Amino acid sequence: MFAPTPLRIRCARWLFAAGLVLMLGSCAEKPSQLQQIREDGVLHVITRNSPSTYFQDRNGEAGFEFELVQRFASHIGVELKIESAENLDEIFTRLNRPGGPDMAAAGLVASDGRKEQVRFGRPYLDVVTQVVYRKGDPRPTRPEDLGGKRILVLKGSNQAEKLAALREQIPNLHYEESDAVEVVDLLRMIDDGQIDLTLVESNELSMNQVYFSNVRSAFDLGEQNSLTWMFARGEDRSLIEAANAFLEQAEQNGTLQRLRERYYGHVDMLGYVGAYAFAQHLQQRLPRYEKLFHSTAREFAVDWRLLAAISYQESHWLPDATSKTGVRGLMMLTLRTARAMGVSDRLDPAQSIHGGGKYLLKIHQGLPESIEEPDRTWFALAAYNVGGGHLEDARKLAEAEGLNPNKWLDVKQMLPRLSQKQWYSKTRYGYARGGEPVHFVANVRRYYDILTWVTQPQLEGPSLAQSEMHIPGIYATELDGNLPPL
Repeated sequence: MFAPTPLRIRCARWLFAAGLVLMLGSCAEKPSQLQQIREDGVLHVITRNSPSTYFQDRNGEAGFEFELVQRFASHIGVELKIESAENLDEIFTRLNRPGGPDMAAAGLVASDGRKEQVRFGRPYLDVVTQVVYRKGDPRPTRPEDLGGKRILVLKGSNQAEKLAALREQIPNLHYEESDAVEVVDLLRMIDDGQIDLTLVESNELSMNQVYFSNVRSAFDLGEQNSLTWMFARGEDRSLIEAANAFLEQAEQNGTLQRLRERYYGHVDMLGYVGAYAFAQHLQQRLPRYEKLFHSTAREFAVDWRLLAAISYQESHWLPDATSKTGVRGLMMLTLRTARAMGVSDRLDPAQSIHGGGKYLLKIHQGLPESIEEPDRTWFALAAYNVGGGHLEDARKLAEAEGLNPNKWLDVKQMLPRLSQKQWYSKTRYGYARGGEPVHFVANVRRYYDILTWVTQPQLEGPSLAQSEMHIPGIYATELDGNLPPL
């Protein structure tokens, strides 16, 4: 029997140590989901292709859900990769599949029926389910009125769950579910009379209703709902907890409020009559002046649809429009402004549009550098309406109240005070009808929304949810990012 040599002893010790390391490594805890995402450097998110969630146009990716989840990805230090599902059922199937997406950000309601499928994150937007009918038809006012109607809803939706529960109480309630449509398709079918009723969430109705002149809200069905992000079931809550902490912070620092204001803060300004009239004037009046808007827009580097939206708000595209205060023409220029912009005849469409575009650019460039886009555009529109002096007064009032004088969301709260003596008596420029620029900006934004939707080529596919409903040059991917100049 041979005695072990020092070399053999060293080798045996090395092998023992190596084996111990391997054993300890195999017993080490598995990285959490959040740790794994950070190691991979990518957050995989599944969503829906719709105006209120996620869509693409020639300017890139956009949508309320997209912008919010993009900020979350940046918050945890990873890139965002979006996957788009064909329907709601696919979201839940893929979310719980091994190797599937990390989470769903798709405008989903936290409902009882979904508790068995997924985990819910922190609520970030309150909505309510609304019954929608066609103008001219008898208006339903209570759940019992849904019986005997042709009703279509999204397959696997919160609305389908509510109808299933109601069917036990209303024997003649019949409805169909479809995974081949999106909310915009349902509203179009109501508008065209193909179905009697549908159910949608209030945020999606408010965003899309203006495009369909016959669509009306009948009544709210049930209590208020909450939109949440959703996650696969399991014991690992690291990603959910990180998402909840981010949303709480976004609520506190105003990010959520700014996103809500951007996508939903101006969508209900026109009303049924205004939307219907605008749709008619798009066909009858705009074609006469569209080339003039294009040529002026090229000269001053502004989207022609923004100029057209301002013009419609000012004159309804009537070249001889004249107000009681003496402003005239398509862009409703004052005599003083017209002279300053080189306009000799305010009733001449070409001169009026050119003068209006030049004036808007002058205002935009003259604003303080501290005002960034998209707020800079909203401030320029407000000053176009009420004047730069009154706008500056409102900014100072905002600052005095501890608000941000560079954010439209804050300053628009102060503008109506310019018509109240207790406030305008403290300002440099005095009294102004401060509520008017607030409505002016909201209406121009809404007209711009519609112009963008109807003038851009539609993407391929059967669903209008894939339409290019985005505002290039105004709605940037980043809320606080720099935008192309006007």
